[in-house]
Amino acid sequence: MPILEEDGLSLFESGAIVLHVGETSEALLPSDPGARARAVQWLIAALNSIEPHVMNYATLDAFYPGEEWAKLRREGAKAFALQRLAALATSLGDKPYLDGESFTAGDLMMASVLRIDEDLLVEPALAAYVARCTGRPAFQRALAAQLGDFRDAA
Repeated sequence: MPILEEDGLSLFESGAIVLHVGETSEALLPSDPGARARAVQWLIAALNSIEPHVMNYATLDAFYPGEEWAKLRREGAKAFALQRLAALATSLGDKPYLDGESFTAGDLMMASVLRIDEDLLVEPALAAYVARCTGRPAFQRALAAQLGDFRDAA
């Protein structure tokens, strides 16, 4: 579970943390009301419209690989996740980011959700989008810091 501890504030849940961090960044949460609303919209879409279906599929193989019920559920879960991802790919279109040219908190959250099971990234536009988002230097620094915490705790 992600936790942010900063100046006496302790937050959990990735969406809450991204919103909090976004408050300090015009890039993540633009000051323009429309752009800001769209960034929040995509952040919530990542957590509510995409992540549950990606996780539903990913957990079947990760936690229940030998269970008969999981084997029976797998194809249906995959089909539903792919349906959601196809709609997302349509919304992305040929834009570099969900709201156009600018990377926002919505992209940060969506790319993180899409990394849960990259085998589901059969839509070329989504695979390229995730590569763009995760190839950003800030993402690479954050990932290295997170993995360092795990390495230090091991």
